[in-house]
Amino acid sequence: MSGERTPERDTPAAPTLRDLPPDLLRGLTSPRLSRRDALRLGGVSGLALALAACGVSGGATPAPSGSAAADAAAAFWAKQTPTKLLNFANWPLYIDVSATNKSDHPSIDLFTKQTGIKVTYREVIQDNASWFGQIQPQLAAGQSIGYDLMVETNGTYLDKLRALNYLQPLDQSMMTNFYKNASPLVKSPSYDRGNEFTMAWQSGMTGIGYNPKLTGRPITSWQDLQDPAFKGKIGMFGDTQDLPNSAICAVGVNPETSTQADWHNAAAWLTKQRDAGLVRKYYTQDYISPLSKGDLWISMAWSGDIFQANASGASLEFVIPTEGAPIWTDNMCIPKGAANPVAAMTWMDFVYQPQIAAMLAESVNYVTPVPAAATYIAADAAKATGADRASLESLVSSPLIFPKPADYTRLHRYRVLTTAEEKVWNDLFEPIYQA
Repeated sequence: MSGERTPERDTPAAPTLRDLPPDLLRGLTSPRLSRRDALRLGGVSGLALALAACGVSGGATPAPSGSAAADAAAAFWAKQTPTKLLNFANWPLYIDVSATNKSDHPSIDLFTKQTGIKVTYREVIQDNASWFGQIQPQLAAGQSIGYDLMVETNGTYLDKLRALNYLQPLDQSMMTNFYKNASPLVKSPSYDRGNEFTMAWQSGMTGIGYNPKLTGRPITSWQDLQDPAFKGKIGMFGDTQDLPNSAICAVGVNPETSTQADWHNAAAWLTKQRDAGLVRKYYTQDYISPLSKGDLWISMAWSGDIFQANASGASLEFVIPTEGAPIWTDNMCIPKGAANPVAAMTWMDFVYQPQIAAMLAESVNYVTPVPAAATYIAADAAKATGADRASLESLVSSPLIFPKPADYTRLHRYRVLTTAEEKVWNDLFEPIYQA
């Protein structure tokens, strides 16, 4: 699906949040800013064929032994000794919690019991930009940031961390569970071929939110954001990640393989929309209130924001456009200078055991990167009763947790930019929303 393609307006409508059980969606209700700079849902089950067709790559092997990078990584890990401490930096509300104590994390307790490694877990990452600004001075000075493991979203700041040599290459020999159990989506992604630096935590996507009572019809396409009938009632994002990558999808191109000519076409598409007076405002996190109140009728949106608004009384829909939408992944990675890298590797591979992935999925309700977790969730459902049983059964059967191949035929990775390309990219797209 890379390259140009014509939007198919007669394509069956994409699934909306209203097609999904309320209990499943409870994990999508935290505000965008408190989760990360994009709300999360994603993952995959048995998708090698569909992912290959759509440019969401998977299945490649790590860097070959004998390469300079592999040899340097091997030399580093050969000098490391196990420790009994792990300092883990994550986003708020992004791990399993006990039903009786929200500060207790059963997966961490089990990890400590099995390995003897004590985990200090902190929810200190609020967004990628501010987190990078916080840790960059220490990393640039060759100092430890005080954490052995952190969760980073693919895109600009993960690319910067790699380019600046701020991440420790992983010990591929300690990734047994990952290579055995990880879904194709998270093996050798375009932003980290061979999983040299990252192992996925969860994934997510961007789409369109709208009020069907005000639009008067179902929304299925990015082209609906060019409809003069919605003039002054359209919301767009004001950033250099979701806005450009979504616009590239809108002009029929896979962002991951897009060229500079494609970027110009996408910029022209956005400029046409802006100059026609269709856009009410370019938003960051503040679009959901005007969309809920009816000041906006239709907007670029994150699925969790739409669900949260509906839980508060709004009547909105969320859709993945037929032309495609960006998909991102949150990734576990080890910062340079980490004091306990072996402990970090031990945890990273630990959560790729299906039973551990199931513990996480049951609590946070995002799509697990471990398809085999379904077996353990089903077993837990069989032992449960009442509402708990219904909730677990819906997890197993839902395409949000264990999606079908067709669910991913319209999802694309963000464009990975070189330093030179980033300047061209920003010069094209920043003036559109800053004007």
